[in-house]
Amino acid sequence: MSTRRITVIPGDGIGPSIIESAIAIMDKAGCGFEYDFANAGLAALESDGSLLPEKSLQLIEQNGIALKGPLTTPVGTGFTSINVSMRKHFDLYANLRPVRSFVGTKARYEDVDIITVRENTEGMYSGVGQKRSEDGTSAEAMSVITRDGAERIVKFAYELARREGRKKVTAVHKANIMKSTSGLFLEVAREIAKQYPDIESEEMIVDAACMNLVMYPERFDVMVTTNLFGDILSDLCAGLVGGLGMAPGANIGERAAIFEAVHGSAPDIAGQDIANPTSVILASIQMLEYLGMEDKAANILNAVKDVIASGDRTTRDLGGTAGTKEFTQAILDRL
Repeated sequence: MSTRRITVIPGDGIGPSIIESAIAIMDKAGCGFEYDFANAGLAALESDGSLLPEKSLQLIEQNGIALKGPLTTPVGTGFTSINVSMRKHFDLYANLRPVRSFVGTKARYEDVDIITVRENTEGMYSGVGQKRSEDGTSAEAMSVITRDGAERIVKFAYELARREGRKKVTAVHKANIMKSTSGLFLEVAREIAKQYPDIESEEMIVDAACMNLVMYPERFDVMVTTNLFGDILSDLCAGLVGGLGMAPGANIGERAAIFEAVHGSAPDIAGQDIANPTSVILASIQMLEYLGMEDKAANILNAVKDVIASGDRTTRDLGGTAGTKEFTQAILDRL
């Protein structure tokens, strides 16, 4: 059997160190990958003069799978978000953000297990019609939702729920006010729901969803929503389980899939061996599940759970005193 090649983008700030942890753990678990390293972000701007070099895009295209550390897009005009650029280039229409409670974290809840399925290419983040008046007194942007875009993301959510034995899909919207865009999304969600009678379907206005997530997170299973709402809701969900350090993300399309740590590059702690690598380790678990390597994914997840639950060599944000390497070694020892 030929070896599977994975494109790896170490990223900026703490990215290289946490990616190093994930690779060491996958190797220890016997995943047998070969890695092609690619640059993006500030590191690429310095070495290649571009935030997203063409050769990096080619490596992702070639392998179809990438594991990515956090990237920094310089603040200010003239720089498009690198993550948005990659999603558009490969039409990575589905953003998957699972969160689950881990015993041993400082999270406020013990029974959270939610997947947010976010449409990744349309809506307010599409960049359509963005402009400011010359005198700086007004600004506008356009949100575009298409029937095709809504259909494929809602179907993706239901297929995911069916595949993983999930019980319920909640369509989150604001159709009471945004009757055109959110109205179309909700209309499509209702149509698709009829095709999946085996799965409970509900709909919820986004502000009510935020309140209910904080009060009764155990009521949620799979949420599907548009781009802007999904961005906000998935970070709220991360807060339920201990923060962005405990939340992975996947961007999935027909041609490629990119798995990532969803937090920032944290340049203030880069190189200090104190970052928590859990987010990107969980992203690598997502990647293994996507590739059908469920046994390897389960072994790594159990090792991560055990380290965090025992408090053995955990990082500061998890209540311990260990650094990135020591925490990683604790997981390696269990594997």
